[in-house]
Amino acid sequence: MPEHFRALIVILLVAILVFGFARRSACDLIPYADFKRRRNLWFILTLVAFCSFSFWVYAVAASVIMYLAGRREHNPVALFYMLLFLIPPATVQVPGFGVVNYLIDLNHVRLLSLCVLLPAALKLRKLPESIGFGRTWPDRLVLAGVLLMGGLYLRETTPTDTLRQSLYLYLDVILPYYVASRGLRQLSDFKDALLAFVLAAFLLALIGVAETIRHWLLYDALLDAMGVEWSMTSYLSRGGSLRASATTGQAIALGYVISVGIGLFLFVQGYVRNRLHCLLGALLLAAGLFAPLSRGPWIGAGVIVAAFIATGRGAVRRLMLLALAGVLALPLLAVLPGGEKVLDLLPFIGNIEAENITYRERLIDNSMIVIQRNLWFGSFDFRSTPEMQSMIQGDGIIDIVNTYINLALRVGLVGLGLFLAFFASVLLGINKAMRAFPDKDDEYRQLGRALLATLIGILVIIFTVSSITVIPIVYWSVGGLGAGYIQMVRRLRFQQASQFAHPRLQAR
Repeated sequence: MPEHFRALIVILLVAILVFGFARRSACDLIPYADFKRRRNLWFILTLVAFCSFSFWVYAVAASVIMYLAGRREHNPVALFYMLLFLIPPATVQVPGFGVVNYLIDLNHVRLLSLCVLLPAALKLRKLPESIGFGRTWPDRLVLAGVLLMGGLYLRETTPTDTLRQSLYLYLDVILPYYVASRGLRQLSDFKDALLAFVLAAFLLALIGVAETIRHWLLYDALLDAMGVEWSMTSYLSRGGSLRASATTGQAIALGYVISVGIGLFLFVQGYVRNRLHCLLGALLLAAGLFAPLSRGPWIGAGVIVAAFIATGRGAVRRLMLLALAGVLALPLLAVLPGGEKVLDLLPFIGNIEAENITYRERLIDNSMIVIQRNLWFGSFDFRSTPEMQSMIQGDGIIDIVNTYINLALRVGLVGLGLFLAFFASVLLGINKAMRAFPDKDDEYRQLGRALLATLIGILVIIFTVSSITVIPIVYWSVGGLGAGYIQMVRRLRFQQASQFAHPRLQAR
């Protein structure tokens, strides 16, 4: 039996377990019909991918299926999250048929954007209640950043390639942000979308655990069967264990997605009536977070949990208990079987691959020198500078394992400033919106807490990794969720003010 079919059997068994476990709890948040439709779609597209033997066969079949599913879907953001991590986002060039070298780099994520998000965006634009793009500060900052990057491409490539790169910015940045910020108008819409991301994170978590146990990257054989080459994925180990990556292509990307899933789970779990299911879901996400053996996401997940607690009831007491639990866990690990190995993997405590931390420190020091030479708008050839050349690793690459440093090098402090300003505007807006609900147990406030904590965790994690594979599309879409939350609260406050004023006008 071909290897990718053996991998398919394992993946289907994992999915059956996850969907079977989550079915009853999911129906506490959404109708069973929605859960069933998206679950079946996930299975159908997975079977199409593994049985296609060609990326192009998959692309044609999946495009038709996803487009038709999108037309029936009332929550395109939920559908997008459910299918986002279906297969690895390995890219294939669409041929130019003699006119140009090639048209675009296409992958599963861009197919999903074209077939689900683009029709949704066109539909949302026509709705009278939708806010026009550019009316809010997050909109303006996203648009300014995209225009800046598109303009700077002209200095390093041809006009044709600049158009191509601008299309990527639209598909990978504008569309996810726009649909997430406009497509969710009620609390039930957010429940639906966040649950979809959490279900996808459950799947990735158990697949990651299976990869680590079996020492087998389950989706590698699929790419070979589809005839797709992808240098991003490879067998990496740490402490003698395989670092799982599932469909994300990189272990740290998998840890990042699971961390985001943990942040959104903090909101979703409040609606699940079976507390045992909540505990099992949390344990599954914790196991999935451990499987990639990536320390940046571990820190990010800790920050997410701490930030969520800090904005809730009894914050000081609960944070102290969390800190105490962390302190007590260290000596406990030292005496438990296998605990020493876990301690060695911990950042700033363990000794395994401590040179990675040294590399990151050197990267910051050397990058600062290069950044100062092109302070405002960066440089396209920064990798050729002596400081960057000294960072070449054994595999012959310069790994810019820091999103902020990468932005400052490529688009300067102006581009980095727009990036940071976008997330700052969303975080401040969420924090302000939460104040409209003094009751700390209010469900609208709980949603704000989860989004705020998740975005803070994302900003921490991307300090340890560049924006590779699915990382950017996740943070742009979650930023869109935050912007959508801000607008939803503003509408609620306006409606409440109108209802309060209307009886007074009648009394007059």
